[in-house]
Amino acid sequence: MRDPRMSAIGKGLRRRGRLMAEAVRPPRRTLDAVPSPRNPGTAGTPGTPEASAERLYVAPRAPRLVESPVFVLSSVRSGSTLLRVLLNSHSQIRAPHEMHLRTVHVHLSRDFTADAMRALELDKDELEHALWDRLLHLELTRSGKRIIVDKTPPNTLVWPRLHRCWPGARYIVLLRHPGAVVDSLTNRRTDPDHDAIRAEVLDYSEKLEEARQNLDAHVITYEQLTADPETTTRGICDHLGVPWEPAMLDYGSQDHGTFRPQLGDWSDTIKSGRVQPARSADPTVELPPRLAELARVWGYPAV
Repeated sequence: MRDPRMSAIGKGLRRRGRLMAEAVRPPRRTLDAVPSPRNPGTAGTPGTPEASAERLYVAPRAPRLVESPVFVLSSVRSGSTLLRVLLNSHSQIRAPHEMHLRTVHVHLSRDFTADAMRALELDKDELEHALWDRLLHLELTRSGKRIIVDKTPPNTLVWPRLHRCWPGARYIVLLRHPGAVVDSLTNRRTDPDHDAIRAEVLDYSEKLEEARQNLDAHVITYEQLTADPETTTRGICDHLGVPWEPAMLDYGSQDHGTFRPQLGDWSDTIKSGRVQPARSADPTVELPPRLAELARVWGYPAV
């Protein structure tokens, strides 16, 4: 019969051996942010052959299930939820709540995972792109429609990456007077930080202007959409290659899911089920010089 004391001693020696091995082992690298020309990250020591090799590798674009999704680029508080429900009321267009694709990430959790993905001609960015594409395809398939629209406002801040992921994507740029956006954000928030709000609106406005200048986008304004929704939605349908449908203007008679925070506008205005006039910019709101300049470039009178 085996001596229990010898068994305990053996276990202790094996445990001590594991601890000593861990103590001298190099720290494990986290590879869910593998450096590349697009994403420098932190993995690898700068200047080493290992780091250089990682930075040089950029995966080729994989085939997409959805080749030509539609993205609404807008600031927050610019009427994107209204546009969503009007488009979602079309028999061929699926426009779900805000999908927040940019916050959906993959995590490469082991030292060898990046090498395994590279052998499949994939990197972290392209894995995320494939996941985003699958999510759009899944939602489109469930709907039974043929065009999908994502209207998440923060997409505006990363439009170059969307364009890299989907070279065939189509875009609708939705503008609103920056002063009205500032006013809407101020009224929506408890104890608003006015400087932070102006900075936020400026960030969105700068990226919108970049997109307007660099993409073949269909540009509309919230003011046009609310003043003449039929003409504005007809123009969008022409851009998307679908016939206009009168049912688009009766969005309140259709199911568009729950209106709640983080998924879009949830105000009584959108819940009313009908298009209501846009609120004008407050003439007492003072805009920073750059915001005032962008307002003029977009055809608005600066306040």
